[in-house]
Amino acid sequence: MKTRELGRTGIQVSPYCLGTMMFGQVGNPDPDDCVRIIHRALDSGINFVDTADVYGPHGVSEEIVGKALKGRRDDIVLATKVNGAMGEDPNRGGSSRRWIVTEVEHSLRRLRTDHIDLYQIHHPDPRTDIEETLSALTDLVRSGKVRAIGSSNLPASEIVEAQWVADRRGLQRFRTEQPTYSLLNRGIEREILPVCQRYGMGTLVWSPLAMGLLTGRYRKGGPPTRNARMNWVPRHLTDERKLDAVERLIPLAEEAGLSLTHLAMAFAITHPGVTSAIIGPRTMEHLDDLLAGATVTLDDEVLDRIDRIVAPGTDIGPLDVSYTPPAVERTALRRRPADERAAVTR
Repeated sequence: MKTRELGRTGIQVSPYCLGTMMFGQVGNPDPDDCVRIIHRALDSGINFVDTADVYGPHGVSEEIVGKALKGRRDDIVLATKVNGAMGEDPNRGGSSRRWIVTEVEHSLRRLRTDHIDLYQIHHPDPRTDIEETLSALTDLVRSGKVRAIGSSNLPASEIVEAQWVADRRGLQRFRTEQPTYSLLNRGIEREILPVCQRYGMGTLVWSPLAMGLLTGRYRKGGPPTRNARMNWVPRHLTDERKLDAVERLIPLAEEAGLSLTHLAMAFAITHPGVTSAIIGPRTMEHLDDLLAGATVTLDDEVLDRIDRIVAPGTDIGPLDVSYTPPAVERTALRRRPADERAAVTR
């Protein structure tokens, strides 16, 4: 695979990044098989691996990755994430200095390495001052334990705020962002990708297959599917608007001589603001199919037809697991107190 620049870090990465969320009990419970999948990906030219402390769950994915990279670590750009809850204790998660400097040691141990190439904040943390987070991450970079830092799922305004804080306080700045992006969820084209391009940030997009909707497995009017993913993101997988779009995308892919999966992956890495698309195979067959489409490129006619099905910069409904800002999620932040509302009408 030809490599791309990861923002302005000087690091070169493959346009496909191997995601490891499905390695462990939540996906593939056979660690040896997971190691074989990782090795197949590396042998095929992928040099970028993304994991997280919560995957597996609770570190199992990192342990599998650490085992797989033995003897190959120096040739791989290794990314992991911190922020998710790693226990019932409320301080075993989040983006505080206390947790970040503790958890990075756990990740290093599980990954069997002395440094992480890209350490990412997994989710926004409204409870923690961004300066607190960047200060802790800066110390990790200066200590050599981390090479670069990134964010994930940040709204555009918070990406800008983090860049400004880093500049004004002399701290390391986020070099990458990891948002969701697919044929069905193109909202990041409106603000997030342009903001990342403006600040020279690399972008790793997750779920380019829309949590499985773009594999052709879920069809409108088809038999009901019962699996763990349906329990995890039921609204997404049963959204009539998304299923309608899938039904229009399938014949488009067929006319282009492609599978829907290959169309979706080629689309995800076409945008100039996208560095890598994260693939998350659970089995060797899944990986082989994804790799078979790695050389596919889409011409303007196909891209124009995609734009007519899903307009640029739009999402066909949110993902169940997408980040919802407190201003939207919390009712109290959207409504004045009842006594204030009543006073207006008096």
